[in-house]
Amino acid sequence: MLFTGTIRDNIVVGKGDATEEEIYEAVKAAGLYEFISSLPEGLDTRVSERGSSLSGGQKQRISIARSLLKDAPIILLDEALSALDAETEKHILISFKNLYKEKTIILITHRLSTTAYADRVLVVDEGKIAEQGNFEELLGKQGTFYRLYNSQVKTENANREAVNA
Repeated sequence: MLFTGTIRDNIVVGKGDATEEEIYEAVKAAGLYEFISSLPEGLDTRVSERGSSLSGGQKQRISIARSLLKDAPIILLDEALSALDAETEKHILISFKNLYKEKTIILITHRLSTTAYADRVLVVDEGKIAEQGNFEELLGKQGTFYRLYNSQVKTENANREAVNA
């Protein structure tokens, strides 16, 4: 959720006393640096109500920067990367892994390739934990995760082929 104001206002909402260095660290970790640098007013660019002037991915990255800046010990991201392209998603996940090791980040996702960066994956099926482990372990078990992952990969490949045809 974004608020009327500036990009800066939306990022510092949880930590009003943040320094420029802290803000830019969160901006870089969220994959926003290039976008913000391209704006004439940078962080002071105005955002319309609910961020309607921004793309879905830009809104998600601003929200991610906000959560990282808040410096909470636990961060819950529910489909927070769904509107991002693969490269931006990868950048953010690597940032999480490298910069925020001391935090617990709970990432709820249906895009199973995202779980390759997780230390631990819980597969929920019909409201119950069906499997758990890391990405490689779950693929090796050839159970629920394996079937879902292979189904997603096949669908993505078929969609790519249809677009390229």
